[in-house]
Amino acid sequence: MDTSAITESVFSLFIIMLVGVYASKKNIITQEINKGLTDILIKIALPFMIVSSFIFTYDESIKANVLATFYLSLGAYAIMAAVSIILLLPVKNDKKTVLHFANVFVNTGYIGFPVLNSIYGYEGVIYGSIFNLFFVIFLWTYGILLYKGKLDKGYLKKEIVNLLFNPSIIAVIIGIIIMLYNIEIKGAILSSIKSIGNITGPLSMFIIGVILSKIKITQHIKDWTVYYGIIIKLIIIPVIIYSISLLLKEMTIAVYAVIIMTAMPASAMTSILAESYNKEKEFAAIIVSATTLISLITVPILIKFIT
Repeated sequence: MDTSAITESVFSLFIIMLVGVYASKKNIITQEINKGLTDILIKIALPFMIVSSFIFTYDESIKANVLATFYLSLGAYAIMAAVSIILLLPVKNDKKTVLHFANVFVNTGYIGFPVLNSIYGYEGVIYGSIFNLFFVIFLWTYGILLYKGKLDKGYLKKEIVNLLFNPSIIAVIIGIIIMLYNIEIKGAILSSIKSIGNITGPLSMFIIGVILSKIKITQHIKDWTVYYGIIIKLIIIPVIIYSISLLLKEMTIAVYAVIIMTAMPASAMTSILAESYNKEKEFAAIIVSATTLISLITVPILIKFIT
């Protein structure tokens, strides 16, 4: 694979992110507008991107890889959780909760999908959408358990119903139906689906730019857990997962897609839930912002290394 093309794609996303920083600094994109953009991204653009990724001519290897990605994603989440638990033993109290959540729940939507799309095209997004399927499922079960400490009676039943109506889950189900039954979509409908899906990349970078524009890292600059957390999240975990993946018989695009997803920065939900449950919310915001910023360096390096 052409590494210069990878660098160019990721750098392009970085430039768009800087425009988001500028728009925030100039108050063109306010916090309220950014919340609206986030809703558009999660509820409209991203689901359309996922559906559009399933609309092309398949060969049997891609169908086999989709099934394999279910197992690869489950394995990746198990490894991320296990490694995180072990390496975070020196960290205490709520900071451990925040860092563990950040290690397990990566930024699939804002950065993961645009990066996979820029490298592997729609095939990469398909595998990424399977990984994201488990992100959504685990987020509202294991993720809530981490911050809340327990799950209330009836919570799981309620969340299972909510999961079924999650836009990204619905998009994956529609996509799999299109793939399995070779449903042909073309003309104005196809063009509309792809056009809406194509705004995912630029829109996600604008949102990240606004988040980064608010970063105040100076007050946490002497906190060793920030640096330790970043190293675990962006370097140690992806390297361990890549090393384990070498045991597989074949390194397919599906395998690379899962590895790249695990190297993404901390999910914005790290900060959102920390604020909701009042657990080191400023620390969580720093971890999200810092991992996002530094990932613009670490992710291209990882991609060059593994491909």
